[in-house]
Amino acid sequence: MTLSWLSIVRLGLVQMALGAVVVLTTSTLNRLMVVELALPAVLPGLLVALHYGIQITRPNWGFMSDAGGSRTRWIIGGMIALALGGFGAAFGVVLLESSFTLGLLTSILAYGLIGLGVGASGTSLLALLATATAPHRRAAAATITWLMMIAGIAITAGTVGSFLDPYSPALLLKIVAIVTIGAVVLTTLAVAGIEAKVMATVDTTDTTPFRQGLAEVWSEPKARNFTIFVFLSMTAYFMQELILEPYAGLVFNFTPGQSTSLSGAQNGGVFLGMVTVGICATGLKLGELKHWVTGGCVLSALALTGLWAIGQADMAHLMTPMAIFLGFANGAFAVAAIGSMMQLAGEGRERRTGTRMGLWGAAQAVAAGFGGLLGAAAVDILRRTFTDTDAFGYVFLAEGALFLIAAYLAFQIIEGRTKPSATSSLIPGE
Repeated sequence: MTLSWLSIVRLGLVQMALGAVVVLTTSTLNRLMVVELALPAVLPGLLVALHYGIQITRPNWGFMSDAGGSRTRWIIGGMIALALGGFGAAFGVVLLESSFTLGLLTSILAYGLIGLGVGASGTSLLALLATATAPHRRAAAATITWLMMIAGIAITAGTVGSFLDPYSPALLLKIVAIVTIGAVVLTTLAVAGIEAKVMATVDTTDTTPFRQGLAEVWSEPKARNFTIFVFLSMTAYFMQELILEPYAGLVFNFTPGQSTSLSGAQNGGVFLGMVTVGICATGLKLGELKHWVTGGCVLSALALTGLWAIGQADMAHLMTPMAIFLGFANGAFAVAAIGSMMQLAGEGRERRTGTRMGLWGAAQAVAAGFGGLLGAAAVDILRRTFTDTDAFGYVFLAEGALFLIAAYLAFQIIEGRTKPSATSSLIPGE
């Protein structure tokens, strides 16, 4: 049996719960540390980077969900760890008011737990989707689950912000407790019974050691090259995250309100791109996932080139349309790449679906932290020598070049044009 549409939506609720807890750390707690506690912005930045770095353990979680014969327990267990980490992070903020050392230690432990929870729950969830979703539903499944995660982020950020005013430490802990407990309950109810219905499609128990299992996956040219594709494309994806709004402000004199609206417009484009791929690839049967991945990367490169061009031509009125275009291209690429992940995760050695998903999830997490840092650092360095317009523009062009390289890799890998030899590889790895 394969997942029904209802089961896919139910698993999407887990993604919604993941987004709801994680957004507390990247928005609410981040703001409290910087504004209310007047701490350096680098502190929450390093804590968020820690949670991304911890996710390098994703291959371990994927391997254990492969070997254990049950992904449900890892999904629920990971969500419990994430919930404890989320509440611990809020408690750390409260402690920072009275004791910086104790608060910092608590925050470090909490953000580490958040990384472990996201890795365990998120990787096992994607592995279950990959093994149990019918091929023709993968694009729509990726769209549904990721849009539900975005919904969880948006709903939580909006409601927590409104209920937290006026701020008090006790109110913060109460609200975070409600969100985290709710996430665990929702996850438990959402996954109940699903895996048992599709057990025939789920990998059986395996006693192979982790290092051997990971080495087996890394020896597969397609899995190895797709890991490199994920890292390159996601580095390009996240490089603009911290510089798009400053670009609008420094080059086109956008006000804080205008730049915030620009970010909203870009996210609207992401939503539209994701929906378009889900409808076209699954509903209308237009094109294959490899075409949407490749096309999304190429369109992203064109959009980034457009951002460079409007800066050179001083066309401030095109900034918002170009941001929407970039968001659309990024959304199309991202959801098609996730669908392709589901497709490729089952190819190669048996009983390694979760390990592959974990390997690619680790590459994505590392790229998310590295890409944002690289983009911001590159702009800072280039601004010492070039004008603001040129400094930002060169970084956008570099991102576009990365997307084009990623497009080439994606087309080769997903097309299946990699030679079948066990030693063949688009990029040398051994």
